[in-house]
Amino acid sequence: MGTSHAPTLMQRIAGRCLAGLAWAVTGVRPIWDGCGPGQRQRIYYANHTSHGDFILIFACLRAKERERTAAVAGADYWHAGPIRRFVADHLLRTVLVERNWVERSQDPISTMLAALDQGQSLILFPEGTRNMTDERLLRFKSGLFNLVAARPDIELIPCWIENMARVMPKGAVLPVPFLCRVVFGPPLVYTPDEDRKVFLQKARDALLRLAPFETDLQDE
Repeated sequence: MGTSHAPTLMQRIAGRCLAGLAWAVTGVRPIWDGCGPGQRQRIYYANHTSHGDFILIFACLRAKERERTAAVAGADYWHAGPIRRFVADHLLRTVLVERNWVERSQDPISTMLAALDQGQSLILFPEGTRNMTDERLLRFKSGLFNLVAARPDIELIPCWIENMARVMPKGAVLPVPFLCRVVFGPPLVYTPDEDRKVFLQKARDALLRLAPFETDLQDE
């Protein structure tokens, strides 16, 4: 792998401020269940119910790991206005991908692979969009499989985020104080030539196993 681009001073300060805000508002508690904080390059994949999800994962990482970890997000959202564009491009270490396959000028997988090849770890939401339904998880997009198949040596870590939808519900401008946890599961192993659908189901099941007991029911 290549050498990661070092974060700017502004990004370092923003990262510390965001992590501090997450701790203050949510009292976020990382639960390392089957893995622990480490120095290996990783892809963290998680459930997605709020625009603040990646900040919660970000806050759970050690400072050195935060400095080389970037969230994957939709360019259509973060470039929809000057303030969002400034936040994504200058304050956060965001890997922006074009989700509209008709209008996009660059393949999202190529964008993410380029970030990985620069040595970055990634935070990825394989549902592709925020889950606003009663289902615990939406169907996973193929991107997670394509990424892992192309870089199988990078550690893949499932992360279940609890209660973030209550902290930053849709349309909210300010966060609501609420206790949150992030459960980090054991690394998921990709088997060479593994079928795409089989792998995505395995990845989805691994994430659901980290869900809290009160909601850990079988999908209909």
